[in-house]
Amino acid sequence: MTATTSTTSIDLPQGVLHLTVSSSTDVGAVRRVNEDALLVSPTLVAVADGMGGHARGDLASSTAVESLRASAAEAIGPVSDVFAVVETANAAVRDLDVGSALCGTTLTGLTLVRPDDGGPASWGLFNVGDSRVYRWDGAGIQQLTVDHSAVQELVSAGLLSREAAESHPDRNIVTRALGADDEVETDVWTLPIVPRATYLLCSDGLTKELSDARIAELFARRDAGDLHGGDLAEELVRAAVDAGGRDNVTVVVVEAVLAPRPDAEA
Repeated sequence: MTATTSTTSIDLPQGVLHLTVSSSTDVGAVRRVNEDALLVSPTLVAVADGMGGHARGDLASSTAVESLRASAAEAIGPVSDVFAVVETANAAVRDLDVGSALCGTTLTGLTLVRPDDGGPASWGLFNVGDSRVYRWDGAGIQQLTVDHSAVQELVSAGLLSREAAESHPDRNIVTRALGADDEVETDVWTLPIVPRATYLLCSDGLTKELSDARIAELFARRDAGDLHGGDLAEELVRAAVDAGGRDNVTVVVVEAVLAPRPDAEA
């Protein structure tokens, strides 16, 4: 298991955003290669889950993440920039030389965007595939992204319950991925920046092993100071591996606090 923690403060039109970002990744108990990749930068965090096995899913995910790293500007841009950086990452994965095989990767992330009218900054949330972003508000977790998977399509159509989806034999089949086509269809949402919230980005190696209720329980224990190691990202990954670890597990936890500028308090 590898883990990191970083802190940064970003000056926004509506105040100063203080971020504490912790991340952890583990190959799991079954796989021999970790095909997940993650990115933590001052204005963008992301998780990618490579697919393809012998077609180098690890190369696909790391290529997507490095493309994001190179494309992401330090300045906060408009929402259109989010679509652009994902398209660039898709092109980078498409350009990989893996012979006749097809490799691809999921990609989900959280960044900061500004409106064209110069108003308050917002979160920009993007997703391709079945990696996820959740939000913890101190009382419960909410899944913010929508899986691009065959099972999610059944759930959305009312043909399958969420409980049944967790054990469905087709739950690993994704319907969108970077590298699959020359153009990628990306879901993008904008969310207001609230005074305090915590965001969880994860590959499906976490959600295969832990229910939303179990994830929420670990968040609550963290808030109560009851985690053994104290680091939520590490504890989530450890819990998933201990529960079976059938896949690679990657987690990024973003704790965000929006505070007034010191001069505004004077």
